[in-house]
Amino acid sequence: MICSAENDMSRKEAVIRTERVTKIYDSGEVQVEALKGIDLEIDPGELVAIMGASGSGKSTMLNILGCLDYPSGGNYFLDGIHVNDLDRDQLADIRNRKIGFVFQGFNLLARTTAFENVELPLLYSRQQEIGDPAQLTRQALERVGLSDRARHYPNQLSGGQQQRVAIARALVNQPAIVLADEPTGNLDTRTSIEIMATFQELNRQGITIIMVTHEHDIAAYCRRVIEFRDGWIIRDQEVPRPHDAGKDLEAGRWKTASQPGERP
Repeated sequence: MICSAENDMSRKEAVIRTERVTKIYDSGEVQVEALKGIDLEIDPGELVAIMGASGSGKSTMLNILGCLDYPSGGNYFLDGIHVNDLDRDQLADIRNRKIGFVFQGFNLLARTTAFENVELPLLYSRQQEIGDPAQLTRQALERVGLSDRARHYPNQLSGGQQQRVAIARALVNQPAIVLADEPTGNLDTRTSIEIMATFQELNRQGITIIMVTHEHDIAAYCRRVIEFRDGWIIRDQEVPRPHDAGKDLEAGRWKTASQPGERP
């Protein structure tokens, strides 16, 4: 019993915890129950794929985890903060401080350099002691291997480089989690593996990453897979031996894919 208590005390608090979370959309005559009581914990340092078909509830869950929407019922704790109790200004503040977003479409400003795109969240930050914005921006670009592209504009970068700029932008505020919504959806097979190699390296550095994807071959690079169906979690399991994206690139395994998005 003493050992068990010690283990409980030494365990890190979950960075994400939901308790019986529900979401109901009221369209007038019809109520749609998008989430039906979700219990979920994600610990610091995890690399998680969230999967599910259209209408499964994964996008609704993503909006709640990203503090873009409130649950209809239940409780959501982000890095120990009870999100249900926050007003919209506080919700915007916690998004800025705690969450880094990566989107399928990159969402870079066309007329600003990679450096300026990455620096942008710092200009809107309300944190009083955030540090030197220029130094934080350089560090974020270094982490994704793009120091030499800092002064390039988006149209001077490849799709993979643009997505890495977007990842650097998500990291610059040093968030508790990075939330990626279909981050490889607009990329070819090789570039998708390159992006997963970047995510895996960041995860090895201790970054918590939660990724929404419909691609099973991309989920195979994650350490845990959570699958939604009809508003429920139907599968939540660890991946015993995740694929190593770096090794796949070195071995040229992407060349053997017989169809777009398919990997051996």
